[in-house]
Amino acid sequence: MSQSSQNSPLPLKPVPSSFNWLYAFWKFSRPHTIIGTSLSVWSLCLIAIAISNRTVSLFPTDVINRVSTSSLLPLLGAWISCLCGNVYIVGLNQLEDVEIDKINKPHLPLASGEFSRQTGQLIVASTGILALVVAWLTGPFLFGMVAISLAIGTAYSLPPIRLKQFPFWAALCIFSVRGTIVNLGLYLHYSWALQQSQSIPAVVWVLTLFILVFTFAIAIFKDIPDMEGDRLYNISTFTIELGAPSVFNLALWVITVCYLGIILVAVLHLASVNTIFVVISHLILLAWMWLQSFGVDLQDKSAIAQFYQFIWKLFFIEYLIFPIACLLA
Repeated sequence: MSQSSQNSPLPLKPVPSSFNWLYAFWKFSRPHTIIGTSLSVWSLCLIAIAISNRTVSLFPTDVINRVSTSSLLPLLGAWISCLCGNVYIVGLNQLEDVEIDKINKPHLPLASGEFSRQTGQLIVASTGILALVVAWLTGPFLFGMVAISLAIGTAYSLPPIRLKQFPFWAALCIFSVRGTIVNLGLYLHYSWALQQSQSIPAVVWVLTLFILVFTFAIAIFKDIPDMEGDRLYNISTFTIELGAPSVFNLALWVITVCYLGIILVAVLHLASVNTIFVVISHLILLAWMWLQSFGVDLQDKSAIAQFYQFIWKLFFIEYLIFPIACLLA
């Protein structure tokens, strides 16, 4: 055997095509929205259980039993239908924005060519139907929530309505679904499944209002890194109308109001949450957000995108700490 053949590197094994497809599907589903949807489904379930077990402490045996029996099927049904609905909404948006995404988000499967248009259409149609079927089989409140969310998501992206062309209506679609419809719909679904009163308690209204306002900040911030493609294809956004610095600062102050508002709710005992936990956790998050914001260069598209993902992380964290605040109350 020659010296050259001994030293030559072994050929790399090709990545299986199934893995490539799954990774492309993961990107197509927009992972940050999948995580946010999953956390909202689980968080509202824990809050509903906490409200029905006010006399017990954090993670007691009877709460675990409630999760494993009466709430397991409603939880899994809600999770599956909401994830499918999520893929339908973000997938439909990508189908209608292929040319724009080639500029703003070239890594997405339709824009990069990893998925054909027919593949995208098949995924969107399948997940939309599955979301409605699973929700219908799981419960009436879940079906109503999923149906309304899919209708708004369709109106957001699909011509001739295509509400995403108009800054106000685009933002309203996003924060009404994630802020109001999802939270209230999920709580009513779990309350119905647990055979509780259908009245909505103060803690759920507080979370709903917090997420509603917070999602408005996400809705206006998401267009900052997309200015180039939006301007080229005449998509009017708050960023184009007001400028990136104004929208950036507005989003920061909107989130600040969210944190200060929920701290005030806890201090004034307007909802049944653990005051000390709420105050300390949200002051830490508020300080963290402002410290991160000081290092953002608005001329650097990647820096803006990274901070946008950071805002989503703050969104995720709220769905983790709020149920704990309820369980500790």
